[in-house]
Amino acid sequence: MKTYLVTGGAGFIGANFVLYMLDRYDDVRIINLDKLTYAGNLENLTAVEKNPNYRFVQADICDKEAVSALFREEEIDYVVNFAAESHVDRSIADPQIFVKTNVMGTVNLLQCAKEAWQVGDDTYRDGVKYLQVSTDEVYGTLGETGYFMETTPLDPHSPYSSSKASADLFVKAFADTYKFPVNITRCSNNYGPYQFPEKLIPLIMNNTLHHKPLPVYGDGMQVRDWLYVEDHCKAIDMVIRSGVLGEVYNVGGHNERPNIFIVKTIISYIKEHVDPEVGEHLITYVTDRKGHDRRYGIDPTKIKDALGWYPETTFEVGIKKTLKWYLEHKDWVEHVTSGAYQSYYQKMYEGK
Repeated sequence: MKTYLVTGGAGFIGANFVLYMLDRYDDVRIINLDKLTYAGNLENLTAVEKNPNYRFVQADICDKEAVSALFREEEIDYVVNFAAESHVDRSIADPQIFVKTNVMGTVNLLQCAKEAWQVGDDTYRDGVKYLQVSTDEVYGTLGETGYFMETTPLDPHSPYSSSKASADLFVKAFADTYKFPVNITRCSNNYGPYQFPEKLIPLIMNNTLHHKPLPVYGDGMQVRDWLYVEDHCKAIDMVIRSGVLGEVYNVGGHNERPNIFIVKTIISYIKEHVDPEVGEHLITYVTDRKGHDRRYGIDPTKIKDALGWYPETTFEVGIKKTLKWYLEHKDWVEHVTSGAYQSYYQKMYEGK
């Protein structure tokens, strides 16, 4: 039995990873540590809450006492750090919380794991590993050609991506300084079930269903490489089990699409399957985001050649699966889009 400490496991990608692992393995125990901020939702995990191999703990990754206690209580083999403030717009409005969670929280996790696993000078218990889940945004932006590779210099442009790049460098520093066993994965834009509707796909879908304006930054031609979340979970699983210690692995799908294409795809789907009254007249172009990166694109050759991973879900299949899931879980959407989210939406988008 391998025990995983999964941080941020009630959020979008973290919850999908917990569900993925417990659905596929009987010899895996998951300790889910989540602060339960606005984006963390225990309803994402109802399918596993009674699983004997699952334990949920509400705590902050910055809380050294709480994290250290888990290492004393459980024989943790792997730390998988999903916990992060992740929305770029929020980082522009309030950078400090991103530094606290994404940088200081990461350092606290590293230190607690190091103290728990260390058996000698720069030596650790056999079979342990810390995996930092990062983002392609740490590389900055691309022109019309080329791709991010693991050797691409870090060049973050937003407070969010700067905080993630800082966290990555601390992970690297622990590996270089203390010979600490780590991997870093950097993924492209994830989409799929349970994504909080501040992100593009669920935001546009929810607004379309309610005939609300569809906010599109600038000209909408910002290009992102889209990765279905289940494919991402598979990649993380493979890196934990087989990744070479100290290595960085880029996880992307060569599914590049402009944002406006995503918006129009969602409109067409809703128009065909739900409501023929919706249309592109709902699109509202708003002032572009400050420091908005123009294009992201990942070269996944390294993880494909080294571990045999490849994105199994094409965008055409993945987007239909995603939109169908949201239509079948309207109660989930209604629940998470109440209260604080509504005030945030008004602050960020209305009046622009």
